[in-house]
Amino acid sequence: MIPDPSRSILQTSVLIAGAGPVGLSLACELGRLGIECVLVEKRDGSINVPKMSMVSSRVMEFCRRWGIADQVRKAVWPESHALDFVYVTSLKGRELARVKVPSYKDRKLAFTPEGACHCPQIYFDPILTAHVRTLPNVSLRYGLRLDAFTQTSHGVSASLTALDTGDGLTIHADYLVGCDGPGGIVRAALGIELGGLGRVANSANIYFRSKELPFLHDNGWARIYRTVDASGCWAELIPIDGVELWRLSVFDDPEAAANPPATLRRLMGADFPFELIDVSPWERRDFVGASFGRGRVFLAGDAVHQCSPTGGFGMHMGIEDAMNLAWKLAATIEGWGGPNLLGSYELERRPIDARNVAISTRNYKQIEEIPGWDDTLAKAGQLDPAVEWRDHLIALGGGEIEKIQYCYEFSPICIADGTPEIVYDVRHFQPTTRPGARAPHVWLADGRSTLDLYGDGFVLLRFGEAGVEGLLKEAARCKIPLRVVDIGEAEAAAIYQRRLVLVRGDGHVAWRGDALPGDPAALLARVTGG
Repeated sequence: MIPDPSRSILQTSVLIAGAGPVGLSLACELGRLGIECVLVEKRDGSINVPKMSMVSSRVMEFCRRWGIADQVRKAVWPESHALDFVYVTSLKGRELARVKVPSYKDRKLAFTPEGACHCPQIYFDPILTAHVRTLPNVSLRYGLRLDAFTQTSHGVSASLTALDTGDGLTIHADYLVGCDGPGGIVRAALGIELGGLGRVANSANIYFRSKELPFLHDNGWARIYRTVDASGCWAELIPIDGVELWRLSVFDDPEAAANPPATLRRLMGADFPFELIDVSPWERRDFVGASFGRGRVFLAGDAVHQCSPTGGFGMHMGIEDAMNLAWKLAATIEGWGGPNLLGSYELERRPIDARNVAISTRNYKQIEEIPGWDDTLAKAGQLDPAVEWRDHLIALGGGEIEKIQYCYEFSPICIADGTPEIVYDVRHFQPTTRPGARAPHVWLADGRSTLDLYGDGFVLLRFGEAGVEGLLKEAARCKIPLRVVDIGEAEAAAIYQRRLVLVRGDGHVAWRGDALPGDPAALLARVTGG
């Protein structure tokens, strides 16, 4: 490709298209790993309405890694507010059911050092952005539109335009990652089709401000209020800042956006004062890409899968995509990743993302199946909420447990040990070091979580006596970052199940055993994509 002399030219290792939470997270991790990258976004970076409201436990674990977990946790939600799910006929009407979820200050968590946090996108993205700006090897460029790209076996050449001046820019990168959402150009340019159910419902978000609303009903603070009338469960209200900002999501009613005041009166069951901020109709979708990239170009987040937000899987799995891909890009760029390492990204993430999209649609369908509430019948004694709701109340699949409790089964870079596949119970967390699973959290005597040990190359946890010299020697020869951590705590040894557990950069188990195999070189070649 002959450079156009009228265009500025940049060179970088990774070009990331799209500075939403997925692109920002990928930049956070690549920057932490010392990989040079350029993050471009055609918008100006401002966020007016929060599409996302909850940061999952697993994403909070990544925030802990980046040193921003406290900021996220304290950004907006008061620690004394409950996080209940409440089902009501209207806010001023009858409470039908409640799923109690403790406040931050009252919750006790066994499976993670970082519980899920209410931090809507208008607060979360700026925290990520501020952190990215502290990373010297990351360049964040707003107002820069990706127009086209070409790739060869050696790299990617992208053409961009600065929207404020119209000036052209060419960026040569080793790799391109499209985090540019459902309408981005990267997937379209690659010609990758989306499969799945497609549109699930025509929904609408109504954003409004009302200081008075919390004092006009007696349901107390909750994270989600779901409203049910004769038509069924028709909407959910989410408090944004725990004070005065709110988002009402109407599940499937094209007319709701046409008359927001009437819709808000239906929510309350009466008139109340409010300031309308925004009304956004949108499609609830079920899509998964046929492929997660081609050649040196990859896709992550909504660019390659889209789901109903019921259950909070959307941003969660996009950031998990980013974390899975980041260490593999770093390893390949640094020269210790094998030729099959980057190919494992799709093989690991696509089945999990497809599972999560299916869970999200299932959760939404369960809401659709909630029976309508008829006050006339209830007053006549023909409806008993204790009976009617016992079978229909849902806690969004398995919630946070379901987001963490999975395994990269059949991964080409995880070494199976012959143990049977785990059948998970979404109601109860089952810690496991089965290869492919997230390495469990255990508190150590020095106050750290075992999760604090991971993130820089490979970590071999050793519980008791076991020779590891051959593995260390081979890792040094191949320049594979590997360190051994000896752990003496009996609780950790019991949970980790084997004397030796090899954990990779994204915190998933690559191999486990009570002694090293006879060929350490083959083990390392396998887990690094050789």
